[in-house]
Amino acid sequence: MPPRNANFTGRADLLKLLHVHLRQDTVLPVVIHGMGGVGKSQLAIEYVYRYQSDYDVVWWIPAEQPALIDQAMVELAQRLGLTTSMKAVGTDVRAVQEALGRRHPRGRWLLIFDNADGPDRIRPYFPFQGGAIIVTSRDREWIRVATPVEVGPFTREESTDLLLHSGPPLHTAEADALAEALGDLPLAMKQAASWLGETGVPVSEYLRLLENKRTTLREANPPHYPWPVAAAWNVTLEHLSHRSPAALRLLQLCSYFAADPIPRSLLSGLGNNHIDDDLDPALQDPLRLARALREVNRYSLARIDHPTNTIQMHPVVQLVLRDNMSPDGQSRMRQGAHAQLAAADPNAPGDPAAWPQYTALYGHVIASEAVKSDQFRVRQLVLNLAEYLYHWGDHDRSLQFSEQAWETWLALGEEDQQTLLMGRWLGFTYWAAGRFGDASRLAARLREICQGTAPNEGDDTHEVMLGVRQLEAALCRAEGSFAASADLDRITYEQTCTNFGEDSPTTLAQAHNVAVSLRLTGEFRRALELDRATLNMKGHLFGEDDPRHLITKCDLALDARETGHYADARETHESAYMTYQNTLGRDHPVTIEAMRQLSESCRKEGDHARSLELATDAHAHFTRRYRQDHPRTPAAELTLSLALRHSGDLEAARTRGSKACERYRQVYDGRHPHVMAADVDLAVTLRLLGMVKEAHRLDEAALTILRETLGQSHPFSLVCAINLASDLAALGRTREARHHGKATLDLCQATFGEDHPTTKACAGNLALDLLTTGGKTEGTTWDELRDATWLAKVRDTRLPHAPLTPPHLQSRKSTRANCDIDPLPL
Repeated sequence: MPPRNANFTGRADLLKLLHVHLRQDTVLPVVIHGMGGVGKSQLAIEYVYRYQSDYDVVWWIPAEQPALIDQAMVELAQRLGLTTSMKAVGTDVRAVQEALGRRHPRGRWLLIFDNADGPDRIRPYFPFQGGAIIVTSRDREWIRVATPVEVGPFTREESTDLLLHSGPPLHTAEADALAEALGDLPLAMKQAASWLGETGVPVSEYLRLLENKRTTLREANPPHYPWPVAAAWNVTLEHLSHRSPAALRLLQLCSYFAADPIPRSLLSGLGNNHIDDDLDPALQDPLRLARALREVNRYSLARIDHPTNTIQMHPVVQLVLRDNMSPDGQSRMRQGAHAQLAAADPNAPGDPAAWPQYTALYGHVIASEAVKSDQFRVRQLVLNLAEYLYHWGDHDRSLQFSEQAWETWLALGEEDQQTLLMGRWLGFTYWAAGRFGDASRLAARLREICQGTAPNEGDDTHEVMLGVRQLEAALCRAEGSFAASADLDRITYEQTCTNFGEDSPTTLAQAHNVAVSLRLTGEFRRALELDRATLNMKGHLFGEDDPRHLITKCDLALDARETGHYADARETHESAYMTYQNTLGRDHPVTIEAMRQLSESCRKEGDHARSLELATDAHAHFTRRYRQDHPRTPAAELTLSLALRHSGDLEAARTRGSKACERYRQVYDGRHPHVMAADVDLAVTLRLLGMVKEAHRLDEAALTILRETLGQSHPFSLVCAINLASDLAALGRTREARHHGKATLDLCQATFGEDHPTTKACAGNLALDLLTTGGKTEGTTWDELRDATWLAKVRDTRLPHAPLTPPHLQSRKSTRANCDIDPLPL
């Protein structure tokens, strides 16, 4: 909560009315509305301090910018014990909404959204039910959707009471005259009392100055605030311009920041910048800055908070300051604010340690309209903020912010280097959000621009072309063209090695892309070798807790899993997941994805209880955070379906599996390998439920498409072929199943090797078909085939928890093995 106003005066009836409304059992919030300067926020603050004992939780939320609301919600989630980190967003907002809605862990709560914009932007943050909400706003649209408490000027009695007790000694008649001249507006009267107390000027002289300002303001017709507020502040500001020009310029600079607290660090240091002859010395000298801040504090021009080392201004006062400046002065101060923000850029958007700094900067960047700047360092800050928002976990806002910057910067020219870099980043955020068409069109546009500029080696345009090729490869993966993606990634990797060296961050990032493509094309051993080398170099370069190291560690676990080393995969995934939790928090998107992948590794190793627990938790997080057609949602649905099936809940597995198939088709083309993989996994569940014909239909259609798109030796095709043979056997077509199984076994041995669990599954199923048909294969009986290639080999130290066979195969000596296709990240 903000500190309580020791000089709070009057408003007794409004406080009672507010209390009555908030005590009613209603889902409507209460909006405190009125024009600027009437004391809406002060009323809310006073209410909280008077009635705080009625609530278990009271949380103040600055609502000028969505990012400020997000940050306040993240902090509340941590205080409620709903998260372990303040480094993620999105899931925390929903967690708070749900927890408060079900009155857990606290039953009585009050949220205050201060200085809120229109209802459409704020209401999505409200908890779903229960508790109480106060909104303070100048937007009258709130009256339609909330219980209104209108705040107007003071009564004359309240005005004179305030003036008599918060400034110099006055006669009642003087206080009455001041209140009349200032329209009984609390903000104006507070400023007048402070000015009179500091200057000792008679009330009559102040009234004369006020009347002069009134005449000027009427001619200017200020549109954003009542003239008495402007007049009172202008009197003080004019006085300050003579007493301390540095203090006035400091306030003018701060008027271009957001209305939320401004870290003093933004006002310290000037570097090579020049803003104003009066202001520059104060920014360069801590002692002069301290003197300027003392002047600001003396006249109550801003709230100086020493514990947090911040300065905060009323939004109306910021408007008054900006309106009082000449166009040249406005331009200089806005650019000065931009320069100070750029100087505070930690220039590390992917580093969790820098995220609190970016969080503090973001609201001020928005308020100052830094995105419109043409200064290199300011635009670099905007680029970094776009990346920070994504890495922090706010993917939607990163996309919106990037779109705004791209469209704004196009005015500087398509060939401008920073515009192209923003376009490259925007293309990635389009791809990550599943807006593949937008990403493809932007990639084509960027390629055309870059080819037209004939870049030199090492310049920024060359970097953009690298990003375009990476985006084009990612789009190939989204289209299901895995081989084309692998070719593009390989060529790009060779070029980065040549240009930057194999251990540079750029090359190591591209090595990750190459490994992704290798896994998707079924070359798991090559991916494993590359990821091992990449992980070693990233560990030396970034450290083992860095997100760039951890993503490759998860990739290495995937490689181990797909090569059949399930115990190794689980151990590596577990380690990466725990590190993600400790560094980013359990609610960050990459932590949740690591949780989902760990569920798969636990299931492969045979720990079905742990697998189901993780899959359920990951699915809940993903569905809270993302819409159903988001690329991350189907994989979470499919992982949960598989965990449910292996835990014996076939009906629930069928429901989730059907949803996974539906959602994959919402994201990708109907022939995409991931769509077919979901069909194959669902078919196993259907066959186990006795719906054999439906299973056979899915597998047969999937195998045709997989062989056409990936080839008959691709792991996806082989898994589908193994399951199709089981469908045929269940339909009584055992000779077809045997013939199918023999051909598939030869391909499995060539693709996976004889010791891979998938090869063993295929061999075991073939042995069952040989037994049923009484056949032999190359002189080997079914029993010899089974014992030699399957049961004996699964008694392996790599499978300590599986005494007979990998549990994911669901096999016993007389039961067929069912193979799954786990969703591989694109």
